Amino acid sequence: MTKDYTKDLLRQLPAIEKLLNTQEMRALQASYARDLVTEALRAVVADIRNDILSGSQMQLPEHAEYAERTRQKIDAKIGARMRPVVNATGTVTHTNLGRSLLSDAACEAIQQAAQNYVNLEYDIATGERGHRDRITEPLLQQLTGCEASTVVNNNAAAVLLALQTMARGKEVIVSRGELIEIGGAFRVPDVMAASGAILREVGTTNRTHLRDYAEAINENTGLLLKVHPSNYKILGFTSTPSMEELTELGAQRGIPTMEDLGSGALVDMTLYGLPHEPLVGERIASGVDIVTFSGDKLLGGPQAGIIVGKTEWIEKMRKNPMMRALRVDKLIIAGLSATLQLYLTDSTTMAEQFPMLNRYTRLIEELYVLAKELKMQLETLFEEKIDIQVSETYGQIGSGALPVETLPSVALVLEPSEISTEMLATQFRNATIPVIGRIKDGLFWLDLRTVYEREHAWIVETATQVAEGL
Repeated sequence: MTKDYTKDLLRQLPAIEKLLNTQEMRALQASYARDLVTEALRAVVADIRNDILSGSQMQLPEHAEYAERTRQKIDAKIGARMRPVVNATGTVTHTNLGRSLLSDAACEAIQQAAQNYVNLEYDIATGERGHRDRITEPLLQQLTGCEASTVVNNNAAAVLLALQTMARGKEVIVSRGELIEIGGAFRVPDVMAASGAILREVGTTNRTHLRDYAEAINENTGLLLKVHPSNYKILGFTSTPSMEELTELGAQRGIPTMEDLGSGALVDMTLYGLPHEPLVGERIASGVDIVTFSGDKLLGGPQAGIIVGKTEWIEKMRKNPMMRALRVDKLIIAGLSATLQLYLTDSTTMAEQFPMLNRYTRLIEELYVLAKELKMQLETLFEEKIDIQVSETYGQIGSGALPVETLPSVALVLEPSEISTEMLATQFRNATIPVIGRIKDGLFWLDLRTVYEREHAWIVETATQVAEGL
């Protein structure tokens, strides 16, 4: 391309204002703000100018192309959004994929709260201002036996608020084996430092005795803390004092006690074929001053941090200036209260009402039926390009709940012949409906424990899209 031709093309580039007034660009402005469209269009014209100068652009685009490229620029800038994905990883409560799925009752309650004014901090009986905790507190009192409760935005916030309220500037005695780190670099020592409390670790990684706590108590001791391991378990030659022993020691020495239960089971999980987890109610019965736990995970509600215990400490937390920053909004309270209400209904229907409990307890026979049906559909789509087998596997509850326990499951195992396994996983992940599996032993695994009718259809739709690109 000659210099004169290049200069001529550059001179013919239409003005931004002229392009904005074309029919194609006016249609785009009906969907997006004019300033956003103008900014994206300027970037498109700059790209075309650079392409002309480099010799890769030999003629000017049609108006429709300007509009399409502008739309692509806009989508690239603001297109990131939350969208459904298929979780075929084998981890049921997956932190990166949004953790717990909510019950129909919780979803309906959240929608009602979102679309209407509600009595969040208004006492209808008296016509005066009320406290938002009054909505969930009666339910938590019934379910755990606590005197009082409050709710913040997650369990890390619950621990932070409790530590700062109960032991700021004082020593908190905790077993060395309970100084855990969980996902997102949440470390107990770091949270303690942020709260202003002073860490006093006792015992060893695998064994801590009651006398270790007793010998560490001094005039600056503010709290005895126990942390339930939420994403690991030490096995073998281990010991740690029970919560009952710690609360008795605290009562004798005038020191408050607290336990971070993490997952926070409200009912006996063994009734549903799952391993035992300590119940919040059991801890309250032991006399502990404060217990913190998550609103999702095993509980099955929205993400929240729940603090239950004695009225004295809950009242102080409500008055803590940090409470304003950590409290939850009406949507979380609506979803959480609806979830808690389900625990007070017929226990025999819980697995049907709680999506996560349903996924934890699905029968292996049901998964085999789904696997065989899905295998036939995918084999038709991929023909000889991908070998598909059905295999037994093991999943996990996830998100720090029951850390070493596994769930028997069934998976489709895909072995591509024309592309790499990594590329296949990428294509499933980048489809219109992302399907997230896992790569193991050089194969692409789709664990079906969390796949139901809707997800089944989505997998087929995504596989169709992937097959067309092979």
